[in-house]
Amino acid sequence: MDAISVIRAKRDGTRLTDAQIDWIIDAYTRGEVADEQMSALAMAIFLNGMDRAEIARWTAAMIASGERMDFSSLPRPTADKHSTGGVGDKITLPLAPLVAACGAAVPQLSGRGLGHTGGTLDKLESIPGWRAQLTNADMLAVLRDVGSVICAAGEGLARADKKLYALRDVTGTVESIPLIASSIMSKKIAEGTGSLVLDVKVGSGAFMKDIDSARELATTMVGLGTDHGVRTTALLTDMSTPLGRTAGNALEVRESVEVLAGGGPADVVELTLALAREMLDAAGLKDADPAKALADGTAMDHWRRMIAAQGGDPDAPLPVAREHHVLRAESTGVLTRLDAYAVGLAAWRLGAGRARKEDPVQAGAGIELHAKPGDHITTGQPLLTLHTDTPSAFPYALEALADAIAYAPQATEFTTNPIVLERIA
Repeated sequence: MDAISVIRAKRDGTRLTDAQIDWIIDAYTRGEVADEQMSALAMAIFLNGMDRAEIARWTAAMIASGERMDFSSLPRPTADKHSTGGVGDKITLPLAPLVAACGAAVPQLSGRGLGHTGGTLDKLESIPGWRAQLTNADMLAVLRDVGSVICAAGEGLARADKKLYALRDVTGTVESIPLIASSIMSKKIAEGTGSLVLDVKVGSGAFMKDIDSARELATTMVGLGTDHGVRTTALLTDMSTPLGRTAGNALEVRESVEVLAGGGPADVVELTLALAREMLDAAGLKDADPAKALADGTAMDHWRRMIAAQGGDPDAPLPVAREHHVLRAESTGVLTRLDAYAVGLAAWRLGAGRARKEDPVQAGAGIELHAKPGDHITTGQPLLTLHTDTPSAFPYALEALADAIAYAPQATEFTTNPIVLERIA
């Protein structure tokens, strides 16, 4: 078999055979197929798509390219969550210890931010001493002791995906639903969880801008999980406005701790509980009450133990940016729009995110939101506070926010989108 014949087949709209898929993934992982050849195939897939059987086989080949983890020795059922990424999406932080407090084991392999979307590992690394890199043995030990762990994926999982992910990023093929779905699900299935809940974001701050695309992606991923023996469900959730009242690393950790303490923004609490109930149901723990675990402090206890188990100090002060700038309302009325993408872009320009994976991030950089769509505001009222260590970044962040905010007269009736738009199982 050779790469050119596989490329030509997909270029011409032909369905790839199982043998072709197995060979191309294995050969690419070993370096026998060059990056330019896999780039051509990725573009052919982007343009011509894949059917469900092709996507399933492609995912299986990606899983087979690396190791598989095994949590069968744990005394608890395993449940995991994956978000497709958004702005202010700190849900993993309170969710993992909350679900652990209710009786499941949560092996949460997370990633870093890129561009306008934040990364869970970047957020947690703002906690002094906390470390993202764990061996498989360390991860299993924390799961046994605490019940939840949030860490970086090991180098051995779905090794083909790591190469292909980087290639897609520089060849304009990121938006391909077959390639997105197989990338996410190959890692999650190889991780070895028994059940998985997908949080598929929809809106300006999300990867999927419209609900039809999000539904297609969610349905594809649920099918892949089910086909590989992982009980999988998905929630389509709104990302037209940032989640919560913060976007930025230490800022989001602080807000997550507020949620675990029984407070925090209503939308963050609502989505955390919705996902917790989905995870617990999928794990067979239907009688667990996550709202009670938030209220009585049990989830907070698990958070503190989880952070400490990975070297972090849950009592240490979080980093604070050296400079801040307040953006104020220009008129009185009702706030009708606060665009998630613009807020994420502004936070990135302030130093909260990165343009390349190797770039550093500022732990204290980001944006606080003092008002959300539907709120009544008055002229001069603070809307946003921008935080950074580099004040020269303020003009660029404000430029990103220039068209992000819209007002309506005070008497206008305004309805916000629900947080959970659909459930797919």
